Amino acid sequence: MNFPLPNLFPASAEIFVLVMACVVLLADLYKSERQSWLPYMLTLTTLAGAFAIQAGTAGPDTTLTFSGMFVDDRLADVLKCCLYLTVFAVVIYSRGYLLARAMERGEYYLLVLFATLGMQVMISSNHFLTLYLGLEMLSLAIYALVALDRESARATEAAMKYFVLGALASGLLLYGMSMIYGATGTLEISAIARKLSDPTTNMEVLRFGLVFLVAGLAFKIGVVPFHMWIPDVYHGASTPITLLIGSAPKLAGFAMAIRLLVDGLPALASEWQQMLMLLAVLSIALGNIVAIAQTNMKRMLAYSTISHMGFMLLGLVSGVIELHASGDIHLSYAFGSAMFYTIAYVLMSAAAFGTLLLMSRAGVEADELEDLKGLNRRSPWFAAVLMMVMFSMAGIPFFVGFFAKLAVLQAVVAAGYLYTAVFAVMMSLVGAFFYLRVVKLMYFDAPLDETPITASGEMRALLSVNGLAIALLGLMPQPLLALCASALGQTLN
Repeated sequence: MNFPLPNLFPASAEIFVLVMACVVLLADLYKSERQSWLPYMLTLTTLAGAFAIQAGTAGPDTTLTFSGMFVDDRLADVLKCCLYLTVFAVVIYSRGYLLARAMERGEYYLLVLFATLGMQVMISSNHFLTLYLGLEMLSLAIYALVALDRESARATEAAMKYFVLGALASGLLLYGMSMIYGATGTLEISAIARKLSDPTTNMEVLRFGLVFLVAGLAFKIGVVPFHMWIPDVYHGASTPITLLIGSAPKLAGFAMAIRLLVDGLPALASEWQQMLMLLAVLSIALGNIVAIAQTNMKRMLAYSTISHMGFMLLGLVSGVIELHASGDIHLSYAFGSAMFYTIAYVLMSAAAFGTLLLMSRAGVEADELEDLKGLNRRSPWFAAVLMMVMFSMAGIPFFVGFFAKLAVLQAVVAAGYLYTAVFAVMMSLVGAFFYLRVVKLMYFDAPLDETPITASGEMRALLSVNGLAIALLGLMPQPLLALCASALGQTLN
């Protein structure tokens, strides 16, 4: 039997990351004690190389390979480049924390690279099989990373909870995929979209599978009522792992939603947009209200994540409605606003957890709200960076979070959901309380600890760049908005 050789060029970045992960594994095995820096540097080199390859191979055309299971389009190029930059920042932010606790082991970098590879595969999936393989590669790596601190009972408990609930969600997702396969006879996402117009397709079975598909997706991005794992995992995992969980996978989750629902099931938009609307409203309400009661910064940011993912879903819902009511320009803008919101949130989340890592030192986690008291006296510049992050997350002008919320709300209003937009604004005002509380603690309370904040030069430089990016994208959001709209327009039209 002859098998045609697939075109490997569109997947060159994935192949590079896989090969370099094997190199990191071997380098960690044979390195000497004086070469403990080798896995760290190889990981950064891998991510920088993958970014260069992705940028170099990017083009306006959509390319399918591996028998239609893998797609390389402009959406994939943009999200993957953002993914590499995010994981690059995560690795730099994490190293000081890991060194101070004797946790810097080669398996950390190896698992980070395999999680990155899983997210790459998810972003470029055009087939249920590749999507599920990418998702499980990401999930298994994250489960292991959460339990990386073997001396911490809290981390072990968080990993067990995440594993059990994640396995349940994966089962729901797989069951939904099997139902859709039974109704359409294909696992290829673009072929499923074509099958929907076939009168012989069993629409009842398809709708039944859609419910499980949305449930599995909702768990992976962490929205109500499938949010129960987020606060415990964020709090229980070591802060570098929480940083990874709270940032890069959101890009893959957005791509998963676009590929499955918008690309694969556009004819069922009236059904799944109602589900997403309900999930979005509940997430925005619960995330903002429950965050007020939190005294731990990581748990507060966990509930903040739930609220932000609800905003992202509002953008997706608005795009679906405009798909039926208007033309392609409105479609691209609405989905582009959701993509812009996701990228903006990842940028803000990285800076927030990066600040917690900056303040941490051996034996001290610095993740309670009280630990932020008087930060301005200990480090005025990094207090200003965290203030910019909090203002941006609260949606205060003129930071990137404000324009991200504004873009989504404009899409919601244009779609005819005025009352939903008003509700989202009211909940954002509620959420502003706990963001501004952090600013108050930093600038108006006396510090509990006068110890100077020390960190590596590369971490300080990266956190400064991260904070400035939040401010500059707030002043000039249009280029990124246009990039998101054009990427989705090229993919969906």
